[in-house]
Amino acid sequence: MMGLMASDETRTETRTKPRRSTPLGESPTRAPRAPGEAPEAAGTRPWTTWTTRLLLLGIVLAALNLRPAITSLGALLEEVRDGLGMSGSVAGLLTSVPPLCFAVFGVTAPRLARRFGPGAVVCAGMVAITAGLLIRPFAGGTAGFLAGTALALMGIAVSNVLMPVIVKRFFPDRVGSMTGLYSMALAFGTSIAAAATVPVTSALGGDWQPGLAVWAVLGAAAVLPWLPFVRQRTGPTTPRTVSGASGASGASGDGAGEAGAALADGPARQAAEQPPLRITRSRTAWALAVFFGLQATAAYITMGWMAQIFRDAGVSAGTAGLLLAVIMMMGVPLAFVIPRVATRLPHQGPIVVVLGVCGLAGYAGLYFAPAGGAWVWALLLGVSNCAFPLALTMVGMRARTGAGVAQLSAFAQSTGYLISIPGPLLVGVLYQHSGGWGLPIALMSALMVPQIVVGVLAGRDRTVEEEAAR
Repeated sequence: MMGLMASDETRTETRTKPRRSTPLGESPTRAPRAPGEAPEAAGTRPWTTWTTRLLLLGIVLAALNLRPAITSLGALLEEVRDGLGMSGSVAGLLTSVPPLCFAVFGVTAPRLARRFGPGAVVCAGMVAITAGLLIRPFAGGTAGFLAGTALALMGIAVSNVLMPVIVKRFFPDRVGSMTGLYSMALAFGTSIAAAATVPVTSALGGDWQPGLAVWAVLGAAAVLPWLPFVRQRTGPTTPRTVSGASGASGASGDGAGEAGAALADGPARQAAEQPPLRITRSRTAWALAVFFGLQATAAYITMGWMAQIFRDAGVSAGTAGLLLAVIMMMGVPLAFVIPRVATRLPHQGPIVVVLGVCGLAGYAGLYFAPAGGAWVWALLLGVSNCAFPLALTMVGMRARTGAGVAQLSAFAQSTGYLISIPGPLLVGVLYQHSGGWGLPIALMSALMVPQIVVGVLAGRDRTVEEEAAR
């Protein structure tokens, strides 16, 4: 997840030409170290074409694993509720666990990445996802199911926050393309879990437990490509310019320039970090956090409850899973297109409005004819759900430096996920006490209006560094 800026200029005491990032697929070269330049950080390995391709594979596989833990549960929520004896309110609590975990654990991601390196943290995140998906179906009881789910979501949370930073650092001149690739993989993983969980469960004997546990295989596959990056703390190295007369060092030589300040290479780099931004002083940061929270509310209500809405309208379980998959699958092409379009616009407000209107139309159709126009409403809601890649794009566009992106990403996502916690829970409570979906759908529609308003504010051409310095 973003449309981040091109690589920063190398700074020296004399003016130099802009630094060129290593083209994707080419093996970067390392210029001889100038007098007075610090040696390469420990744990840094030569960056080769093979390394770049392995990182691409790792990003794609990681993105594929960031939603199946949620959408696979949504497809089998009725079976899980019956098997564990959950009430509607407890099921609502279960659907609120993802944003809660993302808010609590996502904020720790930049600190963990500074200490251990982003590759190590993402690798650990994939391990946590795999373990959680294996544990939760067989833990026994609601408490054990919640604990296993929380473990998987912990891994998803840190990876959510670090992906924009990894793209900024390792592919600074291909941020739009890499964000599109990452977002497409995320949307594909989301939709395939929604569509395939019910058929796979049937093929495995009809028991919901192996039907949920099978997604741990995908998590285990994502661990492998990240293992070589456990000790890799910098991106492709490029020549560094140093003033020989004064001995002052130039800009960081990793692929993302100042992004190295956000996820530094250990204590030596931490000492050179700039003070953190006073991010809470930025109105744009707050607008982006609220926009992120409201779109996340809609997304997790959709992932947790949409299949049940269709099933209660008379749609079969398999078709309801396919409808949920259609909603998620819309993000595959649009997640690639939207970041590229957004980066070419000075203001992203028009995109926010279009997505919001599609959401309002989808909810209206869901209220008046949930089964009759189910496929149309799924398409409209799928377009509306693409506010997520737009939010990630604006995270990158609203900060000038990699350090700013890391801090804004952690703030917007953690605050946003806190905002989104009550939504799925409230839907479950309204559903249980009203006996239908009229009030929950009215709530979803009402939340779309402030989402449009704050999204327009977050889309203005400003940076958090400018606002935080005032």
